[in-house]
Amino acid sequence: MKLFLIFALPLLLFTFVYIGLTGVDKKDEQFRRNVAEFLNMYNTTYPKLYAISSEADWKASTDVTDEHTGQQVGANGVLAAFQGSEYVINKCKEFLKQKDKLDAMTRKQLETILRSAALYPGTIPDVVAARVEAESKQGAVLNSFEFHYEKKGEPVKIVTPNQLDDILSSSTDLTERKHAWEVSKQTGAALKPGLLQLQSIRNRVATEMGYNSFFDLQVSGYEMSVPEMMTTMKQFNTELKPLYEQLHCWTKNKLAEKFKQPVPKKIPAHWLGNRWSQAWPGIVEGVDLNAMFKEKKPEWFIQQAEKFYVSLGMKQLPKTFWEKSDLYELPADAKRKKNTHASAWHMDLQKDVRSLMSVKPDYDWFETTHHELGHIYYYIAYSTPEVPITLREGANRGFHEAIGDLIGIAARQPKYLKEIGVMGNDVKIDQTQYLLNEALDNAVVFIPWSAGVMTHWEHDFYEEKLSADKLNERWWKYVGEFQGVEAPEQRGENFCDAATKTHINDDPAQYYDYAMAFIIKYQLHMYIAKNILHEDPHNCNYYGNKKVGDWLMSILKLGATKDWREVIKEKTGEPISSKAMLEYFSPIMDYLKEQNKGKSVSWE
Repeated sequence: MKLFLIFALPLLLFTFVYIGLTGVDKKDEQFRRNVAEFLNMYNTTYPKLYAISSEADWKASTDVTDEHTGQQVGANGVLAAFQGSEYVINKCKEFLKQKDKLDAMTRKQLETILRSAALYPGTIPDVVAARVEAESKQGAVLNSFEFHYEKKGEPVKIVTPNQLDDILSSSTDLTERKHAWEVSKQTGAALKPGLLQLQSIRNRVATEMGYNSFFDLQVSGYEMSVPEMMTTMKQFNTELKPLYEQLHCWTKNKLAEKFKQPVPKKIPAHWLGNRWSQAWPGIVEGVDLNAMFKEKKPEWFIQQAEKFYVSLGMKQLPKTFWEKSDLYELPADAKRKKNTHASAWHMDLQKDVRSLMSVKPDYDWFETTHHELGHIYYYIAYSTPEVPITLREGANRGFHEAIGDLIGIAARQPKYLKEIGVMGNDVKIDQTQYLLNEALDNAVVFIPWSAGVMTHWEHDFYEEKLSADKLNERWWKYVGEFQGVEAPEQRGENFCDAATKTHINDDPAQYYDYAMAFIIKYQLHMYIAKNILHEDPHNCNYYGNKKVGDWLMSILKLGATKDWREVIKEKTGEPISSKAMLEYFSPIMDYLKEQNKGKSVSWE
């Protein structure tokens, strides 16, 4: 009997353990099967509803009518109901409780779906419906707005944003410039009531899913906390401030001389060639990029941008892109109204890609077409079976902008401009002035705007629930603090100048995406120039280089399947940093210090 127990007991213990483990394995297998079935359902249903919603958004943006706005509300409501359904939320939460049993790709899909659900939680359907309706109405006000320009002795006329930009880019009459700038702010008062309504609705949506605010919810897409994001933005501003101060000092002296005015501490907003002072074009003498393009037809700009990508080894744009996109400026008397902000659209998360533009023959649109097609080719690159539907987006939101902006840098390189024949081969480039123009028009001055003004104002608007009587005051506080710019006259709370920026209304609480994009694009560009092209980063040529194309595709095809910080580190060898941007612009620092000798560079 004792002998039997000696041999039988271990066998019995092994049997119990085996049966127990087998039961656990079967449970885990069933769990993973349940997750797979859920993701299959979601990835089958979501793109169908997304395509219907995108089509409604497209109509509402390209032909603004009450009917199209109503269709947009309906389609977006259906999509929102699916994304934020209690079933989807509960399933994701249930599965993520055991995320240690899931592979990284599956876990990332579930987390992405849950974040999307947080934008339209089905647990508060009335609030979600109110958000969809309010955003559609806000978009209709923005897209159909008519700017009324009055000139003494002349009837009031309706002008387009492009016409206002033309005045700010070319007029030397400060009275005319001031009026054009003020007209460009007319949208703010019309948009303020809807924006305040959206502040409350968006925050309510976010708190339903455990976020502190809508800003907190949007920041979570980077897998960062609000303090982490704000610290990162402040770091970018702090690191670039010495260079920005030198640029600011040089610019205000140049403009004071141009307009025959005393040198101010802060730059009056209407002195600058951009409605929000986010870019300072046309200040550097001898660098007139517009002149190279004035004879080109609008169609040429998009065709050349496509040729750029094809030269890197990418495919031609699908035929449907040309058939379905809305690419050219409408005449001022057109019966149809459309959103004039350039954008790229991934209509069905598959092959239907489109762009909305208002192309006209100047350098800005040359760069913009290259930029927007960067988004389009990003869409095409990750629309493959290897990338699940829910992860068909940039490595982070800023990455999408970074890729478009990266090609913007490539588009302004003298070697490229000479190769395609818009810049004569005998043209001599003053590299200091050319780089100075880039810093002012397209790069350094953008960081205080994006990482400073926009990010901090939206942070306060949602995190602090900024009240209606503080909106403009806080806006101009940040414009002065970060940009060293001031309004031509005091702007009271009857205005809402923040709302004149389209992103505040229809792409809210994520403008730091653009700051991230600017930092990332220079990190990518410096790597390409130094390690692939082995050329001067200020005069290199991507055009026709398949190695550059292959390297870019190795990033684009990933979509959002990998952590964005890992992607940057793996592809450039360094974590995200403004180091590359500072290195790129270092040649102009000594020049500016010499130019500004004896002058105060501070505006405070």
